[in-house]
Amino acid sequence: MSPTIYTIILSSLATGTIITMTSFHWLMAWIGLELNTLAIIPIISTLHHPRSTEAATKYFLTQATASAMILFSSMINAWNMGTWDITQMSYAPSNMLLSLALALKLGLAPAHFWLPEVLQGSTLSTAFIIATWQKLAPMSLIYMTMNNLPSMILLMLGLTSSAIGGWSGLNQTQTGKIMAYSSIAHLGWMAMIASIMSNIMIMNLVVYLMMTTALFTSLICSKSKTIKDTATTWTTSPTLAIIMMLTLLSLGGLPPLTGFLPKWLILEELIMQNLAPMATAMAMSALLSLFFYLRLTYTTTLTLPPNTLQMKFKW
Repeated sequence: MSPTIYTIILSSLATGTIITMTSFHWLMAWIGLELNTLAIIPIISTLHHPRSTEAATKYFLTQATASAMILFSSMINAWNMGTWDITQMSYAPSNMLLSLALALKLGLAPAHFWLPEVLQGSTLSTAFIIATWQKLAPMSLIYMTMNNLPSMILLMLGLTSSAIGGWSGLNQTQTGKIMAYSSIAHLGWMAMIASIMSNIMIMNLVVYLMMTTALFTSLICSKSKTIKDTATTWTTSPTLAIIMMLTLLSLGGLPPLTGFLPKWLILEELIMQNLAPMATAMAMSALLSLFFYLRLTYTTTLTLPPNTLQMKFKW
């Protein structure tokens, strides 16, 4: 792709997100989301490979569906309440529809099936854009409509996302899919706290963006497409291996590291709101994600290339 076209596409991507984040009218928010989707399609399909074409198609269909649902819910709200203001979403059915549409747009379970497929079908740098930048616009909509979204639906979405992100990530060998399930689990934590305390959600989002950026740049530098590839990071650059280890442990949410802070605050806030069973379930699901982060850490820092076997030898 020529630099000029790439620049135009990337600036459209940025513009789309900014339009959504700064709009008060539902139509403008929808235009921003559509611009966002249309700008990333060519980036996904630059490889000219059946897998990337498939990924682009899947991404386009899910995002177009989610955008249409968002537009539909805001139309129902405008029809019943007489306002197109984003902060005035006060009609219950349109709020429920909106929360499901945003779940589909972000990739929250049970509407998460497109995310691992799309991230796997595109290059690591494209996957990085989808896992970080593309989350900003829908999260800003959640932030703006927060007071009206049904909290029970958000709590359930958060719990299922965290659990499914942990469970499904255990089974993966491709770093792209592992990052997708990691993203689903983290978004689950954000959805969980969104209706209770939105400033913790923003902090969680910022921490997630920083850690995911660090990890994706490490994976791109070491060209690690599978878990097996991460074992050779050490031979390329020992410093990178150490940074990768710390980032992975931080993503898993281990105490002295940054990633533990949002988890700690969210669990504390859930207990304050008398949602102790919910907090317990979230903590348990975090252990599942921690397992696959630890497995990646293990292959990255504690093994030498051919011997990545995690079993006892016969002799």
